[in-house]
Amino acid sequence: MNVPTGRRGGAGDGTAPGAVPAPRRTTTRRRLFDAAVTLIAEQGFSATTVDEIADRAGVAKGTVYYNFASKNVLYEELLRDGIDLLADSLRRAADATAARGGTRVDALDAMIRSGLDFIACSPALIQLYVAELWRTNRTWRDTLTSVRGRAQSVVEDVLRDAVRTGELSGELDIPLTASALLGMVLVAALDWQSFQPDRSVEDVHAALSRLLQGRVGAGGGQGRAEGAETSQG
Repeated sequence: MNVPTGRRGGAGDGTAPGAVPAPRRTTTRRRLFDAAVTLIAEQGFSATTVDEIADRAGVAKGTVYYNFASKNVLYEELLRDGIDLLADSLRRAADATAARGGTRVDALDAMIRSGLDFIACSPALIQLYVAELWRTNRTWRDTLTSVRGRAQSVVEDVLRDAVRTGELSGELDIPLTASALLGMVLVAALDWQSFQPDRSVEDVHAALSRLLQGRVGAGGGQGRAEGAETSQG
């Protein structure tokens, strides 16, 4: 899982938020995450053994159990860590757009690009995440629901601000729209990586940006126009 390694603390490295974990253990856990996500994407969760994960990571089997109580716990933490990183990436994109004076729709567009960049670096992680969304009998279902909510809430916050300021229509279904936007990025990116790898990230982003502007953005414009007509009347 080729993802940023600069986070401090949190569920992904077993420390309290804000704590600075031992660098060696953090590196080891990242190697285990990388090995596990690659193997599970290749051959499935059930077929992947702890021995294989240890071998791929270049560590002893006991090192896996030193860091994680079981393969299930390793996978649960892998999902939590990865989606937390995605949520952080989306939030940074929105904040950077706001700092430049951009609109909320601009922020959503920046989040689309940030999501595409993240998925391009971590396609196996997102493949596993999307697959797990359809499974309801996993022991880590509660964790998956929680991390999904965190990623979606980042998008919801921007949509809510856009409605509050009148940039988007007050009739917008915020939770469903946030889910649709996030799902659009995840599925489109996986399709791009799997079936259209010759397309550039700029090309894919431009296509999704047009969808955003034509649907969410246009709806907001209509809402603002109707509001203006009402106030004039």
